[in-house]
Amino acid sequence: MKTTEIQELIDFITKSGLEEVNIETEAIKIHVKRSIPIPAHVASLAPNTLPLPLPTPVTPPEHSANYVTIKSPMIGTFYRSPSPEEAPFVKEGDLVAKGSKLCIIEAMKLYNEIESEVAGKIVQILVDDVSPVEYDQPLFVVDPVAG
Repeated sequence: MKTTEIQELIDFITKSGLEEVNIETEAIKIHVKRSIPIPAHVASLAPNTLPLPLPTPVTPPEHSANYVTIKSPMIGTFYRSPSPEEAPFVKEGDLVAKGSKLCIIEAMKLYNEIESEVAGKIVQILVDDVSPVEYDQPLFVVDPVAG
């Protein structure tokens, strides 16, 4: 495997949100692992004491066809802020840039920062703080900024 192919693979893994990948063939063995700092409010909790409330179903609003729904790339626990003492990353009505942090999803003690796929205005947050989320579950509705 060429260096450029390895770099392309690392870039793909980074963009996909995956935290760890193992690839093994007869010719090569690759192990890639990213780490994200643990939010202070989660790190201070004793193991197995994380609250797991039942998710509150939220219906996405009737919205314009140009709205973008940002979905969860994984199963985990949704956090709106980096710690309980800090303000949420975003609130409804906030303007966000492409790549802005929207939330954290904790999966198997790995903390994944979820970023906005588009620049725009947060129309609705569809998940309650510290709620379990499923893969591909809608998290945010964004009205993209006209280019």
